Amino acid sequence: MSLSKNKIKYIRSLKDKKYRNINNTFVAEGTKLVFDLLKSCKCQLIAALPEIINSNPNIRSEEIIIANSEELKKATFLKTAPTIIAVFYQPEFKLNRTNLKDKLSIVLDGVQDPGNVGTIVRIADWFGIENIICSEDSADVYNPKTVQATMGSIARVSVNYTDLSSLLNEYSDFPVYGTFLDGNNIYYEELSHNGFIIMGSEGKGISNKIINYVNNKLYIPEFPAGSASTDSLNVAVATAVVCSEFRRR
Repeated sequence: MSLSKNKIKYIRSLKDKKYRNINNTFVAEGTKLVFDLLKSCKCQLIAALPEIINSNPNIRSEEIIIANSEELKKATFLKTAPTIIAVFYQPEFKLNRTNLKDKLSIVLDGVQDPGNVGTIVRIADWFGIENIICSEDSADVYNPKTVQATMGSIARVSVNYTDLSSLLNEYSDFPVYGTFLDGNNIYYEELSHNGFIIMGSEGKGISNKIINYVNNKLYIPEFPAGSASTDSLNVAVATAVVCSEFRRR
């Protein structure tokens, strides 16, 4: 069976959030990413070169299509066509106090770059942070660029979207950390084993309506102190620094 025009059209449609939500699916490309996701996510469709299918007889998917390079090239979102493209069902994650109370969670406030969101998912996975909670205007975790940036971590990290004010009101007894230029040096602050780490948008930082919920303002100092340097860190890089310091304690 070849990869038909209708199947290619369907895969391509999942670039848009509207159709991802209608079908409750998302696209993953490349052998490492696809096979990582196959371990824990239900797969709707796989299209791959014959050598990939033949060398992996235990692949589990509702539909498996042997495709050629030209067909994969028409379906891919990447610059270079991969050997395998898969469509997965979006996993269902639910937030509750039991899941959050004794753990660190990352909160993304208006982080709109898909690559940054995907990298932060990967960072959370590395540091054993199970939950990421996003504002509704943050980039969609199932955007193809985001999925690729997670490098498979999307299968192991729960990502939820919600109104952050409502969330922080509900969990008002939790420690809430955020990074600010006028915050306290993170390397000298006492850090808890649980709570929310809020990371703000690429251009504006943490929004005004969320700032008041932060009860622990942190600052990542430049080195040497007071030297002329860039005015800020990339949000994904800053997240990695903060998570590393929390886990070091």
